[in-house]
Amino acid sequence: MHSLGYTSVPALLKYLRHAESLGMDLDIALETAGLERSQLSDNSQRLPSEAHERLLQHLCAHSGDPLFGLHSARFVQPGSWSVLGYITMNCANLGEAMGRIIPYEKLVGDMGVSRLEPGEGHIKLIWNCRHEAEQIRRHMVENVLASWLLYARWIADTQGSPQEVWFEHAQPEGTDIAEYEQLFGCPVRFAQTCSALLVPLNLLAYPLRQADANLLRTLEEHALALMAELDDDEPLPLRVKNALRLLLKDGLPRKERVAERFEMTVRTLQRHLQQAGTSYQQILDELRQELAEHYLVHSDLPIQDIAQYLGFTESRSFHRSFKGWTDQTPGEYRQLNKKTPV
Repeated sequence: MHSLGYTSVPALLKYLRHAESLGMDLDIALETAGLERSQLSDNSQRLPSEAHERLLQHLCAHSGDPLFGLHSARFVQPGSWSVLGYITMNCANLGEAMGRIIPYEKLVGDMGVSRLEPGEGHIKLIWNCRHEAEQIRRHMVENVLASWLLYARWIADTQGSPQEVWFEHAQPEGTDIAEYEQLFGCPVRFAQTCSALLVPLNLLAYPLRQADANLLRTLEEHALALMAELDDDEPLPLRVKNALRLLLKDGLPRKERVAERFEMTVRTLQRHLQQAGTSYQQILDELRQELAEHYLVHSDLPIQDIAQYLGFTESRSFHRSFKGWTDQTPGEYRQLNKKTPV
């Protein structure tokens, strides 16, 4: 079996809680997967994807539940998605929460990749599972889509349902479609072009019951720090960008401080970046522009706070730089791009 990467501990706990509710022996299941209970007590641990597959294989084979993945979704909690769960919980509305899945899903594991696609009166929230073993893949896809929905209902305090649910796989033999439709509260279609929730546009505006803009910003900073730790194999310019992302919150970092993180002198760092076709200043400008645009559109932070957060000592120089990047003032950019979900 080829290596698929990693899964975070919290992502496995839904399956284990469901297994426990069915009276299964978890010690045998963990032993079969090559895991120990002590590994599950640290939520920041990343476990090999092969262990995830072996565990799920054992649980599905011995649970007597043909819809094991689907039913495990009932045990979803904010922590099931590591920091991403808490980030989505503190967004202003469901649309914003959905938009946070893609940038941060690597923190939960690399089990699959999400994307959003606009449709007629809805947005498709698509999940493409990276695991290839057919049975495992089916249970994981059903679990992810059902978990998304049950969690969205909880954070938005609503019983809303998608327009439709699509699955790439065929309907499993011996299962009743009524059970799927009862959980999702809408038509469920199998053998589709992708696996997705078709979310009606009016649901995107649903306010979340625990929205907290300040906590959201703190959580996103923490998430960015964790993301930076995952990029050891990435090209140097991206690693420099992530290091800057981390250091910016304490004010504009000195080049020496960034170079130290890579155990280089400033001159060596500059040379390596030049060889990669970029420069320290270019990376800093790109990052500042990216973050400025993000905060102008996705937050209500005052412009002078955004300027300060990006390491500008005064608002004037931020205005000047932003106009140079986009041909618009920060105020104009916010006005033109801030979308209120319909």
